[in-house]
Amino acid sequence: MNILIGDDHSVVRKGLKMILTEAYPHAYIEEAIDGADIIKKIDDRVWSVIISDISMPGRSGLDIVKFVKDNYPKIPVLILSVHSPEHYAVRTFKAGASGYLTKETAPEELVKAIEQILNGKKYVTPEIAELLIQYHVDEDMDQPHKTLSDREMEVFQLLAKGKKLSDIAEDLSLSVNTISTYRTRILEKMHITSNADITRYAIEHGFE
Repeated sequence: MNILIGDDHSVVRKGLKMILTEAYPHAYIEEAIDGADIIKKIDDRVWSVIISDISMPGRSGLDIVKFVKDNYPKIPVLILSVHSPEHYAVRTFKAGASGYLTKETAPEELVKAIEQILNGKKYVTPEIAELLIQYHVDEDMDQPHKTLSDREMEVFQLLAKGKKLSDIAEDLSLSVNTISTYRTRILEKMHITSNADITRYAIEHGFE
């Protein structure tokens, strides 16, 4: 078994590797420091599964899912996130992921998720299953943040944390002009006018 772990925090990577090494002592486990590193290492061997953080500098976990689905469709991707499932899980599965775990539940659920995925199934918690059912039953856009693209959502989250455009540009490896354009789209789509409105909306809707 070959497992590739992608996360920009070394403590998280080491923790995941420890859990997996205990469960799969004969597995080959490689670490990647961000999305670009995952893509660089993806051709190194035949991976049984890729575990990717959703929020990383440069290419996000959603970017990785889409890249892998387009270019290596047989490799399953398990997404880890600090974000509540209600904000990202549906987007993750729509992009082609095989599972979604919060980092809070990863210590207890990681091996179970890997087993499910290696058996060719999706790993879906009861909470996420309910979200997916609701999405298919009612694909409305009653909440403005649902109208945002994946990249706009990523910028929205960073703006909500009070980050400057220049810092966001550096985090995502994009130009300041590009981030400014995303901010303008976000304000237009959500019918708000300022960063303060973004932060207020994020707090009211439970974004972390």
